[in-house]
Amino acid sequence: MKHRGRHRRRRRGRALRASLAGTALALTAAATLISTSQATGSGTPGALSSIGSSSQLREFQLRESLVDETALDALTSEMGGGVGVDEVLGSANHTMRTEADCYDTEKAALPVEPAVARAYCWESGDAVNDNWLPQSVTTSRDNRVIVSGWTHTARTGGADDEGLARVAFVDASDPANLTYRWTLLVVPKADGDGFEAVRSGLGGMAWYEDKLIVTARSPESTGRQDDSLYVFDLRRFLRADVTGSDVIGKVGDGWSAHHYRYVLPAVASYSPSSGGGCDARDNDGVPCFGSLSLDRTSTPPSVVANEWFRPSSEEPARVWRYALDITPERVGLLTASGARADVDAVQAYETGAAGVQGVLSHKGDWYVGQAGRDREVRGTLWRQDEDGARAAKCAGDVAGSKAYACWGRHTASLSYSPVTGEVWTLTDPIPARVLYAVRLSKVDSALG
Repeated sequence: MKHRGRHRRRRRGRALRASLAGTALALTAAATLISTSQATGSGTPGALSSIGSSSQLREFQLRESLVDETALDALTSEMGGGVGVDEVLGSANHTMRTEADCYDTEKAALPVEPAVARAYCWESGDAVNDNWLPQSVTTSRDNRVIVSGWTHTARTGGADDEGLARVAFVDASDPANLTYRWTLLVVPKADGDGFEAVRSGLGGMAWYEDKLIVTARSPESTGRQDDSLYVFDLRRFLRADVTGSDVIGKVGDGWSAHHYRYVLPAVASYSPSSGGGCDARDNDGVPCFGSLSLDRTSTPPSVVANEWFRPSSEEPARVWRYALDITPERVGLLTASGARADVDAVQAYETGAAGVQGVLSHKGDWYVGQAGRDREVRGTLWRQDEDGARAAKCAGDVAGSKAYACWGRHTASLSYSPVTGEVWTLTDPIPARVLYAVRLSKVDSALG
């Protein structure tokens, strides 16, 4: 792969020149220069490089596995029947704070340029709960429902809780009064005997028609990286009638979901066709899912994804696309083919950006959210294509200078709402957890 080789030759060249310089002073000066440049966002990742060879594209291939519908129907019947999103929203028992009620530390995470259209902060108990980490966001087509995915960090509760995935369904029909209800993501057991927890970093999610697609870990995954996509039917929420137990599954004559009132069972999953997990060490092998979002402007509609490497690394991330099926009986699933139901990426690129936290594609343009080099530095939202990269510029650290580090601090995934024209994202650390939207037109007009 020519462009990968180019990056590696550059790294080897830099290492050789540093070695030949032979002085600690030279090494320190070089490190300081690189750190300052990257921290202030003064450089660009350049143009996207197309990935086109069959061997390279094979690394993105997934294999479809559908949940046995008979077993799912039996579980639904045993739990009293399925319910839809409206019931979940109608039972909302948490309230979000408007921007005016957010704390200064939360508002400090908002972007400098462009300005937010609106922002919200979580109810106080969730805003400071370090057991759960907010990672992803998506919206309904009409933007009346916002969905946010959180993963359990297992700071307390033990290893059994690590990777649990809960989703906040937010009623956004009244922009001045957002309320939400938590739901636990589960997967029906293969033997038909109840359900078990989905384990996921929930780095990304996409809502298309009646399906919610999230990043997750397959049973074959050996690490804590999301190597798969799981699909959930938003018409099939199930009620858990035991809410005072840590158990996930059957409890006596009832059902428990780790204290949550609702569970959402998976109806399909997509895991690497190679049969193993993903490789998060570099961009040579099967990629891990860093985030996911929906592109309604492609034909057919599609989901786009990215992998993640630390901002301090020089490993360029890949971004890629899977087509969604639009046939009536499979709407919202990925387009699969062949006897083994393989799913191929229909487009893939390499971006020069490291530390990619979220990706969005709209009308052929790619928007790449790049984290700051350290936690106190703002990120950058790049618009990239095969011709180059552009981003908003704002005041830099040096008087009169301009830098690209204008996006929010600690941002996670991205999502676009077509009705309002807003790009949604959220931040994860305590005490700076905020959910906000910026108009895409403002993002484009602010490009430097």
